[in-house]
Amino acid sequence: MRISFCCANTDAAPWLDGLRAALPEANVSMWRSGDPVADYAVVWAPPQDFFDQQPGLRAAFNIGAGVDALLKLQIAAATLLVRLDDAGMAVQMAEYVCHAIVRAYRGLDHYADSAKAGRWQPVEPPARAEFPVGIMGLGVLGARVAQAVRQFDFPVNGWSRTAKALDGVACFHGPSQLPAFLAASSVLVCLVPLTSDTRGILNRDTLTQLRPGAVVINVARGAHLVEQDLLDLLDSGHLSGATLDVFHTEPLPVDHPFWRHPKVTVTPHVSAQTLRQQSITQIAQKLRTLERGEAVAGVVDRASGY
Repeated sequence: MRISFCCANTDAAPWLDGLRAALPEANVSMWRSGDPVADYAVVWAPPQDFFDQQPGLRAAFNIGAGVDALLKLQIAAATLLVRLDDAGMAVQMAEYVCHAIVRAYRGLDHYADSAKAGRWQPVEPPARAEFPVGIMGLGVLGARVAQAVRQFDFPVNGWSRTAKALDGVACFHGPSQLPAFLAASSVLVCLVPLTSDTRGILNRDTLTQLRPGAVVINVARGAHLVEQDLLDLLDSGHLSGATLDVFHTEPLPVDHPFWRHPKVTVTPHVSAQTLRQQSITQIAQKLRTLERGEAVAGVVDRASGY
């Protein structure tokens, strides 16, 4: 069995060592153009040339949560595209989002500024019931985030493309229920997959439907957000803040206005990082399952885009 590793901007050595240890029966190698055809691949942002040279690839395992980059490529229909199921990313996402929500709710940025100025200036937070949190996207990551936010006793709303049911979460679904979901939310957390339907979904129209003074948290993909619309709504006061971990261009250019805007917090795409050993263990388990001719979870539906 041959496994080809083709992951852009990734230190390949520890991945190769880990995959060889987890799959001693396999020949694992870093891909180079002209290599023999592999049976399986482990990929992140591979070039089109990789798939052009792998017409018989049985499955490609994506080491990140998002598969939008893969779906832009021409890949043989017989090749399964398999994403990771959590692999340690959900708890990271939950702690990141909860931190951003609590920071906004308790006014911790205000206290940081006050401390720098030597001011003792307590501020009473709003009633918790008046600070409902909306989770846009209720997949593996979104569901974990929603359950984590519930532990802080905030009202939690959830929206997804199709109907979902989560304990303690007011669930909305489909385009017809999106306005009601937005109108009920003082915090909007974007966790939907990037598809043709969700590209630009955080725009002037949707964001103005949030409660006045709302906070936006984008931890999905930069292309979900219309950046100028967000800046305009922050400047107008309709939105009170934004925490952004993903961007149209990464790294974020040094002259981008997000860096300097007083209401925007920027982090460098770290809300849920791939944990190598957990990912390798999951890939090995799924690969062996496929070798037995059995189905695995996480196979991407190319029609829906995730």
